[in-house]
Amino acid sequence: MRRAMVAAGLLLALTACSSGQQASQNREGQAGFVSGTGNVSVFAPADRKPAPALTGTTLDDKTWTLSDRLGKVVVLNVWGSWCPPCRKEAPDLIAAAKELGPSVQFIGLNTRDLDKAQANRFVQEFGVPFPSLYDPDGKALLRFRGQISPKAIPTTLVIDKTGKVAARVVGETTKETLLGMVKDAG
Repeated sequence: MRRAMVAAGLLLALTACSSGQQASQNREGQAGFVSGTGNVSVFAPADRKPAPALTGTTLDDKTWTLSDRLGKVVVLNVWGSWCPPCRKEAPDLIAAAKELGPSVQFIGLNTRDLDKAQANRFVQEFGVPFPSLYDPDGKALLRFRGQISPKAIPTTLVIDKTGKVAARVVGETTKETLLGMVKDAG
């Protein structure tokens, strides 16, 4: 028993980064993600790195490709239906998407929901007006290594019109933060 407690404590220490992130648990009580602190990073145009190639199938079974959105600012939000901070920030994402309108493409990246029905319930419950890619195994998420930690969910990226990452929020975001980041990216 003592060994199990020590191992659990060690695992928690390893997953909770020293940057003030906090380990959280999913509905099954397993360590499922590291909740960020809402830290915002905005990158000057000269310092922006290209977003990786991203293509996939949305929850409504349509193909979505990031490269098709060049010329438009894209807001990419990584979320899971099992993630309490994702549920908390959903109304702000929806409000920002509605305020910015079609001039900005919002796209979700649903990760680690092993059943599409859970993700679709989240979308329906919150009235999410934008599509989400379905990424149950995290393969699409891993393309963003260095820009998104695979354990820091939610994370939101703003990708500028040239396909480069202009800003990032690790953890919950707010409508005001999103509006400011999109303005800086434009």
